[in-house]
Amino acid sequence: MSVHDDLTSVQRCIEDLSRSVKRLEQQFGKGGLEMRRVRADTDHLRESVALLRDAAPALAKPLRPDLVSISDTPYDNSLWTDSDDEGLGARDRHAP
Repeated sequence: MSVHDDLTSVQRCIEDLSRSVKRLEQQFGKGGLEMRRVRADTDHLRESVALLRDAAPALAKPLRPDLVSISDTPYDNSLWTDSDDEGLGARDRHAP
């Protein structure tokens, strides 16, 4: 799942939670400390997800740079004329 899909799913769940809290408020009343805390927590969750949604474009950037394609054509051998073979030394000398 993408970040956008996950945030949409979380937002849907918070909307369901908010509707359930509203029904509980109708049954228990809004005045109790417990109901006020549940309502406040629900509102904080909604605000936090909104902040995450705003930050999502920055979070959704790829963790690695764009891939660079490398051609299958062979390299020009003149690139390697002055190079040493790793661990073996230069071509015209022998290893110690």
